[in-house]
Order: sequence, then C-alpha cells, then structure tokens
Amino acid sequence: MIFQSRLRATGAAWQQFNWVLALLALVLACCCASPVWAQDKEAPPDVAQVLKQAQEQIEPIKKQLEKIADAPLNDAALSGMREQALKTQSAVGDVAAALAPKLKDVQERLAELGPTDGAAPEAANISEQRAELGKERGKLDSQIKLARLIGVEAEQAAEQLSKERRVRFQAQLGERTASILSGTFWADLTREWSRDSIRTQPLANELAGLLEAVTPVLWLGVAVIIALIIAVRLAAEELLLKAMTRFVAPGRLRRSLYALVVVLMSAVAYGLVAETIRTGLSWNQSPTSTMTEILSHMVVVSWFGGFVAGLGKALLAAHHASWRLIPMRDDVALTLRWFPMVLATIISLGWFIQGVFATVYASLALTVAFNCIISLTTSIAMGVTMVRSRKRYATETEAVQRSNQMTIPGWLNAIISLAGLALIISQAALLLGFVALGTVIVQQLVWILLVLLSAYLLAVLIDDACTVMLIAIKRQNGQEDEGAYPAIRSQLLVLASGIGRLLVVLLALALLMAPFGGGPTEWLRNFSFLYSGISLGEVQIRPTAILISLLVLVLGFALVKILQNWLTDQYLPTTRMDAGMRASAGALFGYAGYVLAGAMTLSALGIGLERVAWIASALSVGIGFGLQAIVQNFVSGLILLAERPVKVGDWVSLNGAEGDIRRINVRATEIQLWDRSTMIVPNSELITKVVRNVTHASPIGRVLIKLTLPLGTEPAQVREIILAAYQANEDILDEPRPDILLDSIDAAGLVFIATGYVNSPRMVARVRSALLFDILQHLHEADIALAAPATMMLKEVAAQPQSKTHFEGGPD
Repeated sequence: MIFQSRLRATGAAWQQFNWVLALLALVLACCCASPVWAQDKEAPPDVAQVLKQAQEQIEPIKKQLEKIADAPLNDAALSGMREQALKTQSAVGDVAAALAPKLKDVQERLAELGPTDGAAPEAANISEQRAELGKERGKLDSQIKLARLIGVEAEQAAEQLSKERRVRFQAQLGERTASILSGTFWADLTREWSRDSIRTQPLANELAGLLEAVTPVLWLGVAVIIALIIAVRLAAEELLLKAMTRFVAPGRLRRSLYALVVVLMSAVAYGLVAETIRTGLSWNQSPTSTMTEILSHMVVVSWFGGFVAGLGKALLAAHHASWRLIPMRDDVALTLRWFPMVLATIISLGWFIQGVFATVYASLALTVAFNCIISLTTSIAMGVTMVRSRKRYATETEAVQRSNQMTIPGWLNAIISLAGLALIISQAALLLGFVALGTVIVQQLVWILLVLLSAYLLAVLIDDACTVMLIAIKRQNGQEDEGAYPAIRSQLLVLASGIGRLLVVLLALALLMAPFGGGPTEWLRNFSFLYSGISLGEVQIRPTAILISLLVLVLGFALVKILQNWLTDQYLPTTRMDAGMRASAGALFGYAGYVLAGAMTLSALGIGLERVAWIASALSVGIGFGLQAIVQNFVSGLILLAERPVKVGDWVSLNGAEGDIRRINVRATEIQLWDRSTMIVPNSELITKVVRNVTHASPIGRVLIKLTLPLGTEPAQVREIILAAYQANEDILDEPRPDILLDSIDAAGLVFIATGYVNSPRMVARVRSALLFDILQHLHEADIALAAPATMMLKEVAAQPQSKTHFEGGPD
C-alpha cells in the first residue's frame, strides 16, 4: 500500500543520498576525473547481446500497452512492467554512454588520417587502417543509435504505464464497495473466509512447526535477551540525560541531540526485539522462503514502529518538560503521551498484516475489510487525540492567558481544524463504502505528520549545532556582543545552517508531494534530473555536479589557504628572502591557487575552459570600458608583487603622507600612517605616481644634527665633544664613519653639521634624540653655550624739543 511504497521510496532515497556522500568524500579526485569517468567507463562485454536482450524485453511491454484497453491489467502487473522498462532504459543508457567516447576516439583517428586524395595513391597500410576505422565507426554509430532508440521507447513505455497506474488509482478512489455497516459487507467477508483460510493454512502450519521447534530453554533465552534489550534501553535513556547535561553545552542543542538519540535508540530497540524473535523461530528449523520474507518484513516493520514511537516520545518529552523541543504545555504533553505508542502499534500491525495478505494473495473482501478497520482505528485515535488536546486548551484558556503561558497560534489552529475536517471526511467515506478514498486520506494524514515531525527535528538539530559553534567562537575570541563574531567563520556557520535546513525542507516537500499510488521507482523518477541534468545550450548542468563543484571550490580554497599559511609561516622563513619578498611570494601563490581552484571547479561542473571563451569575449568589452580602473589596479598589483618597487614593510611617502606598507591586495595597498590610521591607496597610484621609498635600496638611516655655537667657541673642542658622543652611541655604525663638519660662519655663529648612520631609518629619530641629550650635557659641562638667535627689539623713543634757528630770532 501507500505506506509501503513511501517507506521503500524513503529507503531508496537515503541509499542514493549515502552514495552521493561517498562520492563527495573523494571530491578532490572527482574534480579532475569527473568529466573523464564517463569516457573511461568500459563498454559491456557484448554490446550486441545487451541490445538484443533490451529489444526482447521492451517488445512485449509495447504489445501489452497496445491492447491494454481490451485486456486491462492489475496494478501489480503494471508496476512490474514499468520497473522492467526503467531497467531496460538504464541498461541501454549505460551502453550508449560507454560507446560514445569510443566513437569519438575513432572519429579523431580518422580525422588525423585526413580525407582521401584521388590524385596520389595511398599506402596499403594507410588504406587498410582507414577501412578498418571506417567500419568500426559505422558499427559504433549504429549501436549508439539503436541504444538511444530503445531508451526512448523504454522511457515512453514507462511514462505510459505511469499514466495508466495513476488513472487506475484515481478511478479506484471513486469506487464504492459495501459499507462496513451493511450486511452485504459481512456476508461477502464470510463467503470468502473459507478460501482465505485455505490460502493461509500452509503459512499457519509452518508457523506452528517453527513454534514447536523452539525449546523451552530457547524461549527462555529469547525472553532474557528481550528483557535485557528493554532494560538497556531504559538505562541508556537515563544515562543519556546525565551525559547530555554533563558533556553538552547548555542550550537547545542539548535537547535536540537528546531527542535524536532517543529516536534512534527506540528504533534500534524495537528492531533488535523483532530480530531476536526471528532468530529464535529459525534457530532449530529453517523457514521457507515465504516465511523468511514474512519474518524479514516483521523486522522492518518493527524498526519503523520503533522510529514512530521514539519520535513521538522524544518530541513530547511528557516527563521531562525542560527537554521538550515543541512549544507545548505540560498538561497537553501528558494528555498526548499515549498517542505515539498507539499510532506506532496501529501502523506496524497494519503494515505487517498487509504484507502477509500480499504474500498469501488474500481475497479482496478480506483486504478491504482490514484496510477499513485499520483506517477507522487510526482516524479514531487521531480524532480522540485532537479532541482531548483542544479540550484541554479550551478549558484553561483564561488561566493560560493570566499566567502568560503558550497558546496555539492561529495558523496552527487552522491546520489542526483542516486535519480534523479531513478525519471526519475519511471516517464518513469509510462508513459509506468508499474504502480506498478513506484509507488514502488517513494514510496521507499520518504520512504528513511523520514527515513534518522528522523534518522539524532535523532542522532544529542543524540550527542548534551551528548556534553552539557560533557561541564557541564568540567565547574563544573573548567578545561579549553577538555582532562581533569573526566575520568569515560566523558567516560560514550561518550559511551552513541555512543550507542544511533548506535541504531538509526540500526533502520533506519531495516526500509530501510524492504522487498518490507511486512506488519507490516513481518517487525516484521525480529526482532523475539530479543525475540526467538540465541542458543550457551545449552545457549540461547536473545538480549533483553543482554540489560536487561547490565542495571542490570550498575544499580547494581551504587547501590553498592552508598551503599559503604553511608557505609564509614555515617554509619561506627558512630561506634568505626578506619579509617583503616572502609576503609577495605568498600572495602570488595564493592568487595562482585560487585560479587553479576555480578551474578545477569548472572541470567538476563539466564546463571546459573552451566553453567559457564566449563569456570572456563578451566580458572583454565591459572590461575595456566599465572595469578599466579595476583591471588597471589589478594589473598594477601584479606588477608590484613581481617587480617589487615597494614591498610589505617599506617606509614610503606618497602625496605628502608617510607610513609603512602593511599589505598589497589585488586592487589596493594598505599603508599604516604614523598615527596608526590606515590609508588605502589604489595600486595604480604606486605605479604611475612619484613614490618615495625610504627603505627600498639601502636599509640604513642617516642621523643628522645641526648645531649653531657662538663665534668665540673653540671649533676643535666642539668637534671632539660631538664626535665622542657619536662614537659612544651603540646604534651608530662604524662604517660609514661619523663625520663632523663646520658648515659655515655667519652672523649667528659657527654652524656645525654632524652625520652618522644607523641600521634602519626607523631608528633615526630615537638615536638623534639620544645624541642631542648627550651632546648638550657635555657642552654644558664644558661651559659652551649655544648661540643665541638674533633678536630685533622695537623701542618707542620720546619726542625731543626743537631748537631755535637763525631765522626764528632777530638780527645777529
């Protein structure tokens, strides 16, 4: 039935998912080999035989489809035919994929030989080889075309069979049988009971024989093992609580991880109990293939029943309110604590008995009766649960509002109401005789419930794990505000959380939207584009290849970063390169590594570099106009790293600003000024403008001191004092030797200039200060004063009385 098909589909999907994970583990090898895998894949041993068998398998299916209107088939026959058609399509597809590179190889060899020239005769061996290659090319081409033709026919047959099954299923939903409340229903069941008893009698006799073969000691051993499994599970849950409290950081991760482990332990415990019973029954007597199939089915059902019971128990956490993931009141959780076990029992029992009925080919009346009873029981259990929970909320609404406890949101209340309406419709359909419709509604409700709860648990677990890692990063860096996480790691974790939850949602939607009546193959066919891909022009884009290429990109960048750190921190320091050269070499290695990682990503995606030539040609126009400045700075950055007119650690002066170069990036260079601020300079400025590099050619620095002394000062004594100060300073180099010059004599006095050299220009200011302190002290001890600067003083002069002249008096 639907549960069987859905669960098989889920199992198949997880197998495919595990296969993809295994493939991703070898991604670095895949990135280079992924486009070559299909080419290196060997062809089947006998291609002609495979194609002949494929034709023989598809022809009967085509004939059955032509006369299906006159001779209708049941769903099992249609499903089997479709499975065969899909297997045939897969087989011929593999043949075509294996022969394609061989045909390409032959065509390339023929192209090397070139066209025949009638003017000059060819050598005999060349003509013979050309004929053999032409014959092989024709054979391969015909086989590939035949394989593709059979593949198209198989695909068309599979699609037609799927359509027929959907039509049959939809028609069955509208069929009405005798109601379970009518006497006809029970009369039909009674009439078919004798035949069903005959069908089940061999199976019952075999089971009785297996039970008789089990000795009391064996029964005791089985009982002890089952009791031990139950005891271990109960003890493990208690130990799990203590372990989570002790070893897992406080927060939601503790609860979500505990819930996941509880679900797994429940499924394992139920499965082990069933496996113990099966082993005990077959210990002394080997069962037949039919009984073995039934016992194996029992184990699978038990595993799933344990999963359902564990999922409900973990999410409700009726007796551990602080560990509950779902926002639910304690009284409601206690009210619903019985529901997971009841639902798991009904589902497991129904699935198991349906498998037994399918094995013994039970009558339609018995199958319909059992489906009706199981569906009614399930709907009643779900209805009682909904009514009791709603009643609990309704009777305490005012108390809840007063105590500010959680209430049911409006959207959730609407969903619950719709689910209740669907249950009412299903019960009415079951009682009125529409058993198929009522059964499908109930099963879909249960399926949706299980899928949503499982998706919720996985999404919460992913989010909680990423949150805990973010908090750990925060504590590690000693930051108190949540906005101060290290940018790259926090962004990667948030991105990983979003992608993980998105994948869970997509998987849940795919499970929920699986077509009614579709088996596992039908479900997986919905995801065939993950492997076949989507064609965009000449490029074939496969989602699986996109995932692999993304992983190649991430791992490639991470590997480049690790190698770059190793190169700059461990290897290059052992060489004779200076710090600036080491930084330039590390940066160039990083750029080359990132380009290589990008090329590997395109290769893993199946896109060759020749296929992106048109993109490069289209971008060249934009680069020539809109991106001219960016490209100019990028090229300038490469020139700076290669030619090294300036390097990391240099003291440069540009446009009146001085500082140390801290980093040369792709677009700009970072210069740290003396006030500890950072100036971002485009790389083109360092190439096209005048730049003063103080530490470029010679790393030594000059210490220059200029002193002015009075004219009466003894020059030789002053020279000895200054020279002694230079020679006494440990930072002054012996070569070049310090020098004291009498530069000039002017009205201000004698002008002395002293020069010396130190190991680095960065030491000049400190050494000059120390020399000045020393020189001034010795000049003071020698009673030699510095020349006073010339000053100009403006003084107001009082007015003088005027003297009388000859003309102001009388005659002489």
